[in-house]
Amino acid sequence: MTIFEQPKIDTHHHVFDPARFPYLPDTPYRPEGHEIGTADYYRAVMQAYNIRHSLIVGPTSGYNTDSACLLDALAKGNGRFKGIAVVPFDLPLERLAALKQAGVVGIAMNVAMLGTAPFLHLDALMEHLAGLDMFAAIQVQDDQLLALLPLINRTKTRLLIDHSGRPDVTQGLQQPAFQALLQLASQQRTWVKLSGLAKFSRQPFPYQDGHAYQHALLDAFGAEHCMWGSDWPFLRAEHRMDLGTLLMLVEQLFPDEKTRHQILWQTPKDLFGFADY
Repeated sequence: MTIFEQPKIDTHHHVFDPARFPYLPDTPYRPEGHEIGTADYYRAVMQAYNIRHSLIVGPTSGYNTDSACLLDALAKGNGRFKGIAVVPFDLPLERLAALKQAGVVGIAMNVAMLGTAPFLHLDALMEHLAGLDMFAAIQVQDDQLLALLPLINRTKTRLLIDHSGRPDVTQGLQQPAFQALLQLASQQRTWVKLSGLAKFSRQPFPYQDGHAYQHALLDAFGAEHCMWGSDWPFLRAEHRMDLGTLLMLVEQLFPDEKTRHQILWQTPKDLFGFADY
């Protein structure tokens, strides 16, 4: 079975619909043109590539803590979508519980964009997430994970690591932050998205300098703790990107069909509670 025939779950994409849900006035980045991707259009993408379900990640760009567009997509998704929301760090527990009821499974922590300082002492938020059985969805780059380790180690929240941890490909597999990420596998409460090659590679497609990092993550975490995400609609892409070519690359990187099935389907289906269709 080719990767295009396999059922799959996309665990990292965004929706932007500024015509219906205007961007916040102070957003740090305003997606436009080909970067705009509505939930309706993404449903056509799903049909084209046999994507059965998806995890919509609320973006810091455009909407930041305004989750109206995300919640609208979840409400109209007929169970096909779950969400990751961007929220104020002091959001009350009852508001987090309401988001969970609406289909939000975790809270985004975009360290790569905002820096480490705002995230070092979020013990209360992390404990709320743990109590609600929700995820801290963490996007770091280079060596930022090292600064977060004290918070991670003193809390019990389940973790989603975005975009393979966005390692510095010039520093090799032994760089301390990447080794720290690999060591999180032993805690059995961390899952990794084998996504974002274009975010951390220094080369154009097929992003050859990033392949070893994804293989190392799969070896350390096992397919039961790994999943795939497209990052559609590819904000700030430095080169042309197409979802079909990314899927072909996944097939090349992970040629074993059983492993691909686990990454593309079984792991996210079980973890996020998607239906078996």
